[in-house]
Amino acid sequence: MLNLMRLEMKKYHLGSYVKGAIIANFVILGLVFMLLFITKVEGDPNLENYQGVLSFIESMTRGVFIVFASVLIAKFIIGEYKYKTITLAFMYPINRKKLIASKLAIVILFTFSAIILSNVFITTIFCVITESFELIPDSLTTTLIMQRIPVVLMNAVAASGMALIPLYFGMRKYSIPTTILSSILIVSVVSSNTGNFSLNDIIFIPITLAIIGISVAYLAIRNIEKIDI
Repeated sequence: MLNLMRLEMKKYHLGSYVKGAIIANFVILGLVFMLLFITKVEGDPNLENYQGVLSFIESMTRGVFIVFASVLIAKFIIGEYKYKTITLAFMYPINRKKLIASKLAIVILFTFSAIILSNVFITTIFCVITESFELIPDSLTTTLIMQRIPVVLMNAVAASGMALIPLYFGMRKYSIPTTILSSILIVSVVSSNTGNFSLNDIIFIPITLAIIGISVAYLAIRNIEKIDI
C-alpha cells in the first residue's frame, strides 16, 4: 500500500500540489490582513480579537483545502476514468481495490496535513506581525492557543472525510467540473458565516458529512470491480 502511494505521488508529481498549497497559504494570509484593515475602517468587531481572527483563518484554510482535495480526486481518479488511462493501470498485476485505496489515502493525508500545517504557518506569521505592530487591541494568550488546537485537529479530521464526498458526484458521469463544483458547493454551505455562525459550528454536521465522505470512498473501493471502464 505504501509503495503504491509512493508510486502514485511520483506519477502525479505531488510536489507541484505542495507548491500550490504554499501559494494558497500566502493568498489566505493576504486576505486575512486585507479584511483586518477593512474591519478597522468599518469598525466590525468580529475581527478585532484573536478568537475571531483565528476562527476565520481556520475556516478559510479548511474551505480552500476541501476544494483542493476535489482537484486531487479529479486528477487521480475521475480524469483517469474519463480519459480511460485507468485501463493501463488495471493491466498491471495490482489489486484494483488497493490501487484506488492508495489514491484516496493520498487525498486524505494531503488534505489533513495541509489544513494542520497551513493553520500553524498562517497563524504563526499573522500573530508575529500583529503582535509586533499591535494591529489587534487584544492579547494573544496561551489559553486561547490551547483551546484552538483541539478545534483545528477535529475540523481537519472532519474536513478530510468531507473532502471525499465530491468523488460520488464525479464518478456518476466521470465529470471533472462536477467534482470540483460539488466541493465548492459543500464549502459554501458548511462554512458560510452568518452573524459569526456557520453550520460547521454544529458539531454533528461536519461529523455526519465526514462519515458520508468515508462511506462514499468505501463504496467506490468495494464496487471498483463492477465499474465499467
